[in-house]
Amino acid sequence: MESNIWHFALGFLAQGLFSARMLIQWVLSEKAKKVVSPTIYWQLSLLASILFSIYGWLRGDFVIILGQIFSYYIYIWNLNSKSNWKTLHPVIRQLILILPVTALIYVLANKGLATDRLFSNISVWLLLFGSAGQIIFTFRFIYQWWYSKSKGESVLPLTFWLLSIVGSFITIAYALFRKDPVLLIGQSFGFITYSRNVWLIIKNKNEDKPNSKTQ
Repeated sequence: MESNIWHFALGFLAQGLFSARMLIQWVLSEKAKKVVSPTIYWQLSLLASILFSIYGWLRGDFVIILGQIFSYYIYIWNLNSKSNWKTLHPVIRQLILILPVTALIYVLANKGLATDRLFSNISVWLLLFGSAGQIIFTFRFIYQWWYSKSKGESVLPLTFWLLSIVGSFITIAYALFRKDPVLLIGQSFGFITYSRNVWLIIKNKNEDKPNSKTQ
């Protein structure tokens, strides 16, 4: 029971960082009157991803870990595109880069333990349902990476937020089935901020249309 408390404490810390990045991004976007992609958003994302992956392992939840696998390196790419990644000490950068690889080697070397821990306490349909939500979450960052590369800068486009809403809705439902307060509270807050960013982007596009016609 005591260990579960510490597990949830770590999970809430990670979700707190995820929520903080959204809150900061929301405030800065409101101030700029448009959706922005601040450096601190990606810094907090990377730190939260590491902590949340550990929580996923302690919780024995493959779906949580799946959601962090690909987005982890996209966070790093965004930090690099903002010229922030190289400000870290080279040793710290190397440790961050090899952390997922080290974790994968550990899992492969302990297949029986990993299988029992991550898949024995969840039904197949719930695993697929939760994974679908995380795949959508992962794809939003793949899309954001592709879109940002085409623009030559780190940006958060409308489709990113629409995918976030869909993924968040599925994850909230998954959290209810899994009785996971960390996922439930974190995604509920995220759902609100995702919706607000969609509204802000659409509002700005509608305001730009009359301006373009008068030019």
